[in-house]
Amino acid sequence: MCYGRLEVNRGGTWRSVCSQSVDSTDADVVCRELGCGVSRAVLGGASSGQGTGPIWADEIQCRGDEEKLAYCPVLKREQHNCTHADDVSIDCSGYTDFRLASGPDRCSGRVEMKLGGQWGTVCDQGWDLRDATVLCQQLNCGYAEAVLGPARFGQGSGSTWTDVFDCEGTETELRHCPISPWAHSSCSHSRDVGVVCSGAAGGVRLVGGAGRCDGRVEVFSSSKWGRLLDSSWTDSAASVLCRQLGCGSALETSSSSRYGPGRSDVCFSGVSCSGNETHLGNCSRPQPVSCSSGSDVGVLCEKHGLLRLSGAESPCAGRLEVYHRGSWGTVCDDSWDLADSQVVCRQLQCGTAVTAPAPVSFSQGAGPIWLDEVGCLGNESSLWECLSRPWGQHDCGHKEDVTIVCSGVI
Repeated sequence: MCYGRLEVNRGGTWRSVCSQSVDSTDADVVCRELGCGVSRAVLGGASSGQGTGPIWADEIQCRGDEEKLAYCPVLKREQHNCTHADDVSIDCSGYTDFRLASGPDRCSGRVEMKLGGQWGTVCDQGWDLRDATVLCQQLNCGYAEAVLGPARFGQGSGSTWTDVFDCEGTETELRHCPISPWAHSSCSHSRDVGVVCSGAAGGVRLVGGAGRCDGRVEVFSSSKWGRLLDSSWTDSAASVLCRQLGCGSALETSSSSRYGPGRSDVCFSGVSCSGNETHLGNCSRPQPVSCSSGSDVGVLCEKHGLLRLSGAESPCAGRLEVYHRGSWGTVCDDSWDLADSQVVCRQLQCGTAVTAPAPVSFSQGAGPIWLDEVGCLGNESSLWECLSRPWGQHDCGHKEDVTIVCSGVI
């Protein structure tokens, strides 16, 4: 299916295609339409045997982002000298399957892809929540809860591939996303990307708080999202939850009354962790209970997600400030680059970063300098998923405060 002589149906008749009509961009569209990845080679000289019947010799002029060959412009040729000896063949990369490996269930784990008959992994550089959303839907696992790296679910084996998917997040399968040619990645398996889908048995989220790292605990079990009650819940379980979400350590476990009433009429309890687990799905499984049998659990993680840009009229430009332990503080610009700014602009729903550092001056901050040596890849959904020095550890002054201008400045 992913290698052979190209034939197209025109006017109800199958026709072979002249090799002069097709280039690698056209071939990529063909491979994607067939669910075969991207092209590895465009071969002339009837390498897959000569066809019979009519020959299509019009010049195909795909841009490369079309979903089907029929959507590509065509330059008509009134005359041609093609024969079946010129029939074109296409060799597609042939990725045929995807899976999430080494997680607690089939809906969470390391992203693995079969390419050319061999399983391999995908580098976390460039992979983002939109790609993960499409993959989760393709695997019938709901939507993407988190993109985790590097090698959060352990290191894989075989080839490591670059992320070539440029999904919008609305596609039903990864093969429908615009893609660039596959290449072996300069990444090692230490950078293998992982994904947690909402359909994972250990799926968990915090809702009703100030950010994704603060709120009422809800878990996905028995195909439903439900509130988690405090029976058997411990600080050890809270630590596992925060670590799973990429939110650092747990600062506080409390009654969820501070987050308002839960909307779900489904409740669970009985989650018990030792504290060493990497994922809540590795702890004891939640059991359905009556919602009147306890109080909802609330958790505040270390990286609880409040940030802002200050010192300008627009909320999309200014000095970066983060909220930690009851105080707003700044971020040092050591190692800060455009990838870090892109994550902040996206998190604030302010578009993309215009430049880094910002081309205008903002006043220095005051108070604590909370973060230093931030190292985002650029595909994270929030700043709290990026590596950094521990909170409050730095060698900076406020003259080094990070400033950002996003494209959403109004």
